[in-house]
Amino acid sequence: MDIKGKKALVFGGTSGIGLATVHRLSAQGATVIAISRNPDKAVDLPAGVSTAACDVRDQTALEALFAAQAPFDILVSAATGGDRALGPFMDMDMAGYQGSFDKLWGYANVVRYGLGHMPEHGSVVLVSGSPARKCGSGQIALSSVGSAVEAMVRGIAKEIKPRRINVMSPGLIDTPMVPLQGDERSAHYQRLTGGNLIPRPGTADECAHGIIFLLENDFVTGTTVDVDGGILLA
Repeated sequence: MDIKGKKALVFGGTSGIGLATVHRLSAQGATVIAISRNPDKAVDLPAGVSTAACDVRDQTALEALFAAQAPFDILVSAATGGDRALGPFMDMDMAGYQGSFDKLWGYANVVRYGLGHMPEHGSVVLVSGSPARKCGSGQIALSSVGSAVEAMVRGIAKEIKPRRINVMSPGLIDTPMVPLQGDERSAHYQRLTGGNLIPRPGTADECAHGIIFLLENDFVTGTTVDVDGGILLA
């Protein structure tokens, strides 16, 4: 896929990995719409990028958004869908565990209602996470949801050909989701990544680069690309 001249919708596109992807798509000449629940809070969007408000859990709102924006060639979702439960399974609030799956339902909604507005050369990328295949302490919810996302994509890929769908799976990434600052922030990331093959957190832009690869490479579908600093091997 030549991204120049294509139209791209990016859910979760006003912060973190989604925002970095918006920047890369815009720089390569795509028409980009950055979508989130609160786009008015967006900062640092490239010139010419439009925004739209939508909650990926709201099927009616999604259908209306897709109808208004159709047709489009690229669909990316980095939207979390809501809160994520952390901590040991036996201490976990089960409503929180269930609520973590809003990410999966949000992705399912985006793909289900968006694909019908995409041409045969269309490409979809979702964002998973390294806990899907390497569950750390307190990450059972993240692992369960990420595994489900990756399994869903493998199944969908067979049904939607020649359109393509893939997953980018990040490791620990330095994003605004972590509120710590200064030395405290550096110590936090060093503690969590010191044993990785690449002993530092990744950047949102490095993850966006992985997403761009999956969009551009027409010989890749139904797979997961890891941008994780080697955490799966550590």
